[in-house]
Parts: sequence; C-alpha cells; structure tokens
Amino acid sequence: MNNTAIEHHFTQFETWLSANKNFLIDSVINLAVALAILVIGFILARNVARIAIRVMDARSIDATVSRFISALVRYAVITFTIIAALGHVGVQTASVIAVLGAAGLAVGLALQGSLANFAAGVILVTFRPFRVGEFITFGAVSGTITSIQIFSTTMTTADGKMVVVPNGKVIAGEIINFSREPHRRLDMIINVGHDSDIDRVKVTLNDVINKEPRIVKPLGITVRLHEMAASSLSFTVRVWVKNGDFSEVNFDLLENFKRALDAGQIKLS
Repeated sequence: MNNTAIEHHFTQFETWLSANKNFLIDSVINLAVALAILVIGFILARNVARIAIRVMDARSIDATVSRFISALVRYAVITFTIIAALGHVGVQTASVIAVLGAAGLAVGLALQGSLANFAAGVILVTFRPFRVGEFITFGAVSGTITSIQIFSTTMTTADGKMVVVPNGKVIAGEIINFSREPHRRLDMIINVGHDSDIDRVKVTLNDVINKEPRIVKPLGITVRLHEMAASSLSFTVRVWVKNGDFSEVNFDLLENFKRALDAGQIKLS
C-alpha cells in the first residue's frame, strides 16, 4: 500500500470521526454512566439487603423470614440495576423486559424443579414449620437448621455434618420439630428379670425420678409394667423435661436407674 492510499484512508477516517464526534462522545458517556449504574447498583443491593436484615432483626422478626426477604430484595435491586444500565446504552428496556419474560418462561419450563423449590421456600418462610436454630427431622435426616435460602435449607447434624436439602423435598414429607414446644416427653423402657417384684421395681424407679430436679413433675410421671416377656419384665417410664434438658436427663436417668436397681439387688435383663 503506497503513501497516497494511506493518506486517503486516513482522510476518510478523519472525515468519519468528525461527522460522528458527537455520537462517539455520547456513547462513551452513556457507557461510563451504565458502568457506574452497575457498580452503584450492586453495592446498593448488598447494602439494602444488610439494612433490611438489621431492620427486621431490630423488630424481632424471625431470622428465617428476614434472611429470605433480604435475599429477594437483593436480587430485585440487581435486576432493576441491569435493566437501568441497558437502558442507558440505548437498549429498549421494554424489549428487554419482554425478552426477560420470554426467557423466564422458557427457563421456568426447563427448571421446574428449581421453581418448585422456590415456591416451597416461600411456603416455609410463610407458615414457618421450623425456624433457624431449631432441631428437626425430615425423612432420614435430623439436625439443627442453620439457614433457609430461596431454593434450599441447610442444617447441621449432631455429628457435625452440613446437609443441604432442596426446599421441595423438605415440604414433600413429614417434618418433626423437636424444638418448638417448651417441654418434651422422655420415654424409656427398663427391662428387669422376670422374677423381679413389680412393686419394688416401681418404687426404685420412682425414687430416682423424684430426686431428679430437672423433671417437670406437674406434667405427669408414668412408671408402669409394659410387657411380660419369657425372660424379662419391661417397664415403661415417661417423664417431662424442658426441651434443652432432654439429652442430659436421658443419660443421667439411665445411669441412676442402673445404680438404684443394683443397690436394690434387682437384676436388669
């Protein structure tokens, strides 16, 4: 390419640049504003979510609900931010919303399971069969709830494992909440030798129960013969304790029953 051709192309570029100078300046400004909107919008989404949590915590709103709502608020702000940024670079927002609607329908059909989990999450935070910090069982999993997100629920098992379960599976089955009520009944079966005296066994077990201060005695105590097997007698023991004392009282009663029965020369079976 000779110098004349280079000068010709350079002249054409200068002419085009001169003719489109205002358009280029406006485009650069609009692009810079759009990027600023995105940055500010993402920062705002994070801060608004945090503020929402603080406000709801200050008003003693359940942590389950506050975390869920804050996540929805954050995603809503991000969505509006992206639409506003696209509008500033010349994209027709009405078209964007229409495209998003169509894409949302297509994605919804493709991700029906995720939408079901989302709907289940809404049900969980609305009816609140359990809250963060409560110990529950659903299916074959038991543990303490650590968080309820839009699509899944996270819990920690007694042996320190983290379990993440889709919300759809949570509400699909039976949920047993061990923490909601202030008191919990402790049921035990004590097996003694078949030749043991029934009244002596009942007196021995009742003595141990009466000495245990953590048992809520006004709620009722049951010590009765439950079953007569070929080689043993089975006694049912039912007492009520505060929810937080359940495990420790269970262990302590078993140990104290063993000591008392040994001292009374009543053989366990």
